[in-house]
Amino acid sequence: MGGDIALGTISPSEDDQLYVRDLGLIRTRPQIEIANPIYREIIPHALTWPVQGRIPQETTWYVDKDGCLDMPRLLDGFRQFFRENSGIRLAGFEYKEAGPQLLLQAFLQRIVNGGGRIDREYGLGRRRTDLLVQWPLDTEQGFHGPVQRVVMELKILHKSRETTIEDSLTQTGDYMSQVGTDEGYLMIFDRTPNKPWEEKIFTKEGRHGEYRIGMWGM
Repeated sequence: MGGDIALGTISPSEDDQLYVRDLGLIRTRPQIEIANPIYREIIPHALTWPVQGRIPQETTWYVDKDGCLDMPRLLDGFRQFFRENSGIRLAGFEYKEAGPQLLLQAFLQRIVNGGGRIDREYGLGRRRTDLLVQWPLDTEQGFHGPVQRVVMELKILHKSRETTIEDSLTQTGDYMSQVGTDEGYLMIFDRTPNKPWEEKIFTKEGRHGEYRIGMWGM
């Protein structure tokens, strides 16, 4: 009972991984990833639904007069919400490491459910999530008409802020190029214990090639 694991046995985390692989929820080759686009949508919905329903936000607060999502305003709104509520809200997630990313997805889903959709790509094992928010600008044409496309990368800070930003700007810019949009944002969550909020929070702009990328730290 000393806590040693006998040679050849499987640790609980590996056991869980094999279990969800056998269920067909993930693939483990060539890297760990959610198995298909349907599961990429269903799994975060299942994880965030209990929280999403209790977020007091309305879509109309973040739509400008041209019908576009005002993303800087939305991200400012989320950051204030995160600052005021993260202690309580994150406790509701079983997966603490992914809690900030899941909370942002719940917040976005609450807003975007008013007419758009969110596509997700997960860098499992790389502590990042890439989101593509798609928001139709013509309610009659929907997704067959003009669509606002917004790339968001969500990153948990584990290295220095400078290194994280440098790596993430490249990833965000490449994703923007892939989907054909010039609107992209990088969200960096600093979970350092006892670090003052004033040292975590920042808003600035970075670049990757031709792309300008807004950065929100918290």
